[in-house]
Amino acid sequence: MDAMSTSPLRKDRVQQVLLGVLTLLGAYLCFTIVQPFLMPAIAAGALAILFHPVHAKMRKLGLGPNMAAASGVVLILMLTLIPTVFLTASLARDLKSLYALLSEKSTADGGWETWLTHVLDRPLATVGIDVDDPNFSLKTMLLGWADAASATMVRILRGLAGNLAGVLFQTFVSLFTLYYLLRDGAAIRQSIKDLLPLDAATIDRLFFEVQNTVLANMYGVVAVAVVQGALTGVAFFGLGLPSPMLWGIVAGMCSMIPLVGPPIVWAPAAIYLAASGQYGKAAILAGLGLGVIGLADNFIRPYIVSGQVSLHPLLIFFALLGGAQSFGLMGIFIGPAALSVTAALFELLTHPAKHATPPSPESHPV
Repeated sequence: MDAMSTSPLRKDRVQQVLLGVLTLLGAYLCFTIVQPFLMPAIAAGALAILFHPVHAKMRKLGLGPNMAAASGVVLILMLTLIPTVFLTASLARDLKSLYALLSEKSTADGGWETWLTHVLDRPLATVGIDVDDPNFSLKTMLLGWADAASATMVRILRGLAGNLAGVLFQTFVSLFTLYYLLRDGAAIRQSIKDLLPLDAATIDRLFFEVQNTVLANMYGVVAVAVVQGALTGVAFFGLGLPSPMLWGIVAGMCSMIPLVGPPIVWAPAAIYLAASGQYGKAAILAGLGLGVIGLADNFIRPYIVSGQVSLHPLLIFFALLGGAQSFGLMGIFIGPAALSVTAALFELLTHPAKHATPPSPESHPV
């Protein structure tokens, strides 16, 4: 009798273990399949949280779920493409004017080589190059530099061309995912709540932490872009450089790109000022770029994010840097969100009776 009663129990236990192993194996295979799309999916999730209020207003205006989600995707594309086209056209116009100015000056001074030799006289002398040496030829030196630079540019362009298809595909994945997150966000949220073996209050707390951190990061990104763009524009205006407003906008947009930032704007300008013999202005611009414009990001973003997620600015600072280093552009969202959720989990483990009051489910995009 005992053998007969224990046999089904043992069989059930073996079945549970086998199901657990198969589930883990299936989860690993699924993770391997979706791993190439994690970054586009995370980007889509961040955009869904950011644009959820707009989507909710569209739904209140009477648009159906499909039309409202599609309109949100189109709106995001317009907000991205229109400024890009405008800035590209403005930059092309300014570069054309600069080229005409340099051509006019070089012609007036006896040709581009004579003019450039005169401009670079003092900078070349500081590195031990005598432009008056009869054996010195600026043209030969520049051609050598141009050959090396062109070879490097060819390698970079080949890499960009090879990655272009991948970038376009990942953009498509992000937009495709964003459409369904906007359309079916409430259903996806409820499915996650049903799947996780946690009480509703705990899940709402975790959703609240993720949403709050993403929104705080977006506020931080915008604030840093505005401050760094404004500082760059003011510096250009004060130093008499052309188109300070345009270059301030470009610097602000570049500040949103990790490892690029405003230096891509003010560093060439400082080099141009030095090459033109305006060493004082070049030093001032470089000092402002390194000491004021560049450091604004290290103070403003952690301060804004920490104020929203109730974490120390130093922790946010390391989360931003570590996230960007590990995950690239999306790391500025992943790092603080992971830190915030981990802190919330730790608080729930150590103080299970203490729950933050989360927003209503309707305020969540997912």
